Amino acid sequence: MADSFVYAAVRTPFGRYSGALADVRPDDLAATALTGLLAKAPELDPARIDDVYWGNANGAGEDNRNVGRMAVLLAGLPTSVPAATVNRLCGSSLDAAIIGSRAIAAGDAEIVVVGGVESMTRAPWVLPKPSRAFPAGNVEAVSTTLGWRLTNPRMPAEWTASLGECNEQLGDKYGISRERQDAFAARSHALADKAWNDGFYTDLVTPVGDLTRDEGIRADSSVEKLARLKPSFRPDGTITAGNASPLNDGAAAVLLGSERVAVQLRLDPLARIAGRAAHAVDPQEFGFAPVEAAERALRQAGIGWSDVGAVELNEAFAVQSLACVDAWGVDPEIVNTRGGAIAIGHPLGASGARILGTLAHVLRERKQRWGVAAICIGVGQALAVVLENPGKA
Repeated sequence: MADSFVYAAVRTPFGRYSGALADVRPDDLAATALTGLLAKAPELDPARIDDVYWGNANGAGEDNRNVGRMAVLLAGLPTSVPAATVNRLCGSSLDAAIIGSRAIAAGDAEIVVVGGVESMTRAPWVLPKPSRAFPAGNVEAVSTTLGWRLTNPRMPAEWTASLGECNEQLGDKYGISRERQDAFAARSHALADKAWNDGFYTDLVTPVGDLTRDEGIRADSSVEKLARLKPSFRPDGTITAGNASPLNDGAAAVLLGSERVAVQLRLDPLARIAGRAAHAVDPQEFGFAPVEAAERALRQAGIGWSDVGAVELNEAFAVQSLACVDAWGVDPEIVNTRGGAIAIGHPLGASGARILGTLAHVLRERKQRWGVAAICIGVGQALAVVLENPGKA
């Protein structure tokens, strides 16, 4: 089996819900990420791309009809470049990277582009078709922005609880206080702001119109300010709008290839994909699912947590991030050192590619050999990928 490598990564700035990217279609966001990625590999003939795997969670509006293929066409790539859209909800673009790396490992491809997109702002309301024509009553439009919709009544009620309520239950189970969650959220904003000010994201982000920086980062966030916010899901709960990821718009892309394409790309690989894994739990416990996903990916890579120098964990909620970090027993200071989704944002289909590209760059910056990218996924799943910095091998 051949090794697969990360050669380049880029993303758009992440916009807030109904913010600066509200007028940008998701297929155009995806095309922007693709063109930004190709600019990182000027020696690559786009016709040499064997396949494109593109993550997207909602797919109910302008991102329908295989948004990955639409992005390829809108970005001006040759029509000979194929593409598939992957849906594993929040893990869609990390799943795309796993699929792409497996294609390279199996010898089915040598150069693959992976990534993902979500415009949660432009996710439409949908009307289900009636079972018979001309119903006399009212019909309800259902939002496709986030969470369960058109739920099958056969599902147990505990499985279909809101994402927030599920994580309130997680906080109860593991005794994670509001104070810890708020502190974690404030840290996310502070580190993301510092990363932008330090220039870390300059090479990782391609502008969209006038938006050049993540829109949701609050440089003045503090534990004291976050403590004043009201709970969002329970009157006496611990989860607020401040210690959970927001709704966002954005796209991210990663260039994968075999070892031998480095010569034709004239690029040194950023990282080797050394381990990958999926894991599933009861739907309401999805926030804790990254724990075992990461453990499995580490076993596949042949290493343990003591070898890991950097972790990129998607911050869906502070409570589930803290639960995972506690379970792993890792030093919290190596987790999301350049900010996380609470500050940067979580456009569902794009987040997996964002954390993968960020991790590759963090390993280089921190001169660490091993890193883990992990993400929780609604309805009780998680994915994880282990990267190795070739320069430290």
